[in-house]
Amino acid sequence: MTINKTKNGGELVLAPVGRLDTVTAPELEALVKSELDGVTDLVFDFSALDYISSAGLRVLLSSQKAMAAKGKMVVRGANETIKEIFEVTGFSDILTID
Repeated sequence: MTINKTKNGGELVLAPVGRLDTVTAPELEALVKSELDGVTDLVFDFSALDYISSAGLRVLLSSQKAMAAKGKMVVRGANETIKEIFEVTGFSDILTID
């Protein structure tokens, strides 16, 4: 998995490419933790993400909790399969999904 990162003022956009699973989730989690200083808007661009596992969902949940006190978090560009996973797991009620 590759993670494209764009930081513009208080906005951080993370765009993982490929699969977000048990192997790759720790990389995304570490990047989120190291980059959140001064971030008020966290955007996950999932337009190039093919798959997300429970490990990836856990990263989203911890990111959402971290951003609750700092600003907002949005998930954009998720494909239908990933949106269905969000629906089934109840994450669509927790996350802001564009």
